[in-house]
Amino acid sequence: MKLTKIKSFLSTRLGFMSLLIFLFWLKTLFGYFTDFNLAASGFLQIAILIFNPVATTLLLFGIILYVRQPHLSYWLSLIIYAANTALLYFNVIYYRQFTDYMTINTILGYSKVSAGLSKSSLALMNWHDALYWIDIIVLALLILTKVIKIDKHAFNRRWAFSITSLAVLLFGINLGLSEISRPQILSRTFDRNYIVKYLGIDTFTVYDAFKTTQNNQVRAQAESYDLDPVLDFMKEHYAAPNAEYAGVAKGKNVIVIHLESFQQFLIDFKFEGREVTPFLNSLYHDQNTLGFENFFHQVGQGKTSDAENMMETGVYGLPQGSVFTTLGSDNTFQAAPSILKQNGDYTSAVFHGNVGTFWNRNNVYKNFGYNYFFDSSYFNTDPDNVLQYGLKDKLLFGESIKYLEQLQQPFYTKFITVTNHFPFPLPEKDGDFPRATTDNTAVNNYFATAHYLDQSLEEFFNYLKASGLYDNSMIVLYGDHYGLSNSDNKALLSVLGRDPETWTDYDNAQLQRVPYMIHMNGLKGGIQKQYGGEIDALPTMLHLLGIDNKNYVQFGTDLLSPQHDQVVAFRNHNFVTPDYTVLDGTIYNNQDGTEVTEPTAKLQKQVAVWQKQVNRELSLSDSVNEKNLLRFYTPQGFKPVNPADYNYLTGYQQLVDIQNKLGANSTSLFSQNGDQSTVGLFKTDAPELADDQSSLTEVPKSKALKKESDATATNDAE
Repeated sequence: MKLTKIKSFLSTRLGFMSLLIFLFWLKTLFGYFTDFNLAASGFLQIAILIFNPVATTLLLFGIILYVRQPHLSYWLSLIIYAANTALLYFNVIYYRQFTDYMTINTILGYSKVSAGLSKSSLALMNWHDALYWIDIIVLALLILTKVIKIDKHAFNRRWAFSITSLAVLLFGINLGLSEISRPQILSRTFDRNYIVKYLGIDTFTVYDAFKTTQNNQVRAQAESYDLDPVLDFMKEHYAAPNAEYAGVAKGKNVIVIHLESFQQFLIDFKFEGREVTPFLNSLYHDQNTLGFENFFHQVGQGKTSDAENMMETGVYGLPQGSVFTTLGSDNTFQAAPSILKQNGDYTSAVFHGNVGTFWNRNNVYKNFGYNYFFDSSYFNTDPDNVLQYGLKDKLLFGESIKYLEQLQQPFYTKFITVTNHFPFPLPEKDGDFPRATTDNTAVNNYFATAHYLDQSLEEFFNYLKASGLYDNSMIVLYGDHYGLSNSDNKALLSVLGRDPETWTDYDNAQLQRVPYMIHMNGLKGGIQKQYGGEIDALPTMLHLLGIDNKNYVQFGTDLLSPQHDQVVAFRNHNFVTPDYTVLDGTIYNNQDGTEVTEPTAKLQKQVAVWQKQVNRELSLSDSVNEKNLLRFYTPQGFKPVNPADYNYLTGYQQLVDIQNKLGANSTSLFSQNGDQSTVGLFKTDAPELADDQSSLTEVPKSKALKKESDATATNDAE
């Protein structure tokens, strides 16, 4: 009897809608407790977490009750159900990699990121993911087989409105309870985790869409005077160069090496008795290296692109999304390539074995002023040569030489490595470094891929020394962000020999250190204790090159300056100083990692001053990005970049043409070597090159030299 009544109820519109709400509530809770780390504690938080999907789901699926046409109503409800499931599931996948949620900017920029991300997404999937989707198939079959019959009676509009009103009332209760547990939940959105925990994925997405629209309107209404508080901050915050280091690298080539997902704890770390990174260890302790042991990444959702943005421009990433993908095509920048071009006639180039559209780099680099961008189209990307994020590191360095040696000196170059990237897959033929045996695949593979990266660097350094570039170059190495997220740390602890019972948020924060090394023959080096982050890298590099950053909009300060500001801001408004780490208002003592449960009035006042500074700095940086304020400000002697001046389709052709035009005045390594290639000086044990090294010298057909008329046509078309 009961089964018959249930079946009869499900064959009504209200019954079918109730079924959808119940199923979606179940799968949302499944995601909350299985895939998201919402850290709900206490009865109230857990109750809100269980309750929060109900109101928004009822509001969303209540829409179908207003549709009078029977068949349209049912199939529209399934479409809405599938779309909402997709939103939930894509957040699950995104969270597994970034420990964060998809914002509107992330979604809108997805096409620019997905070109290099799809294979990695497959590695993020779990067997239980089928539970997110199987019910949709079952529901569709039940309708098609008429097990669930379509109710042909129109639903009373008054009842539909009553259900909508009930959904609004329930949301109000949800919001009220959330305010009790977490006051100002929507006005103090420094952590998206709180909005999802208290109000749900749907509410977070709608709220983020609202905030994004607001930001777009703010940008359109920006005026030049909005830059005044930014310039005031620059003046107050400026740190003069250290007289001992100012200009010591003037005129030198600059080679920047981006160490993908590389964390500082790997330096000097041994796994099963073997050094994970023996070459980097030796470089870190070299007397010609400035090695910074308290250097933190400061990225947000933009991850790698945020790191690049800070390293190149001295401006933070966005609180949501990525500057590269949302604003990078249109914004005005004062970036390292253009600064060095106009203060030392530097030629600039990026080498990256992934597609140029990944993170929208093919557009952003033009706005930065990069002369050349050698993406995957310039390399041999046969299946054996690539992993999920592009060309393997050893091959990247080796195949870049044929382009590097053609660059006019001095040059500013960046090599973006990718092999040490989640999920850290590495074929056994590429190395015999042991894997860990935890229940986390990423942790198990991390040390092997880091070791491979280390070997790649050693091979490249050997080439630099053999070719002569080493003696005339300053080499900068930096880790862009964490490789293992907080959700991986539980498995990592067994490798580190740490007790998970004593592990805290403080320990997670300390793992956000990444390497920052500046190496140059003759440089007075040493391990540096001062605290700093990626935002400080550009001012430090410019001062070493003899370029004062005083007139540029850069939020960091020279790490070597006596006036360097050691308050390191994280993108979520937390921060770390040499003595204290402050996370969501909780103060930790850096000396022993313990929580300061009873801070003195003096310490509370100091923390408030630091917090105000961090908030101001991030807010001003956001204004610069979101309002595109640099279009209103041109430093003296600086010429704004015109992206139309750059064509990345014919990079090799341009290099050769310039070299031929300069003739005896060419300063390229190729010219200095008597028009003889230095590729033969590169030695590698990469198995892909064991039998055939032609890719080291050959340029892909699509990038090979063309007739002058063809090259001209290409440039005109661009």
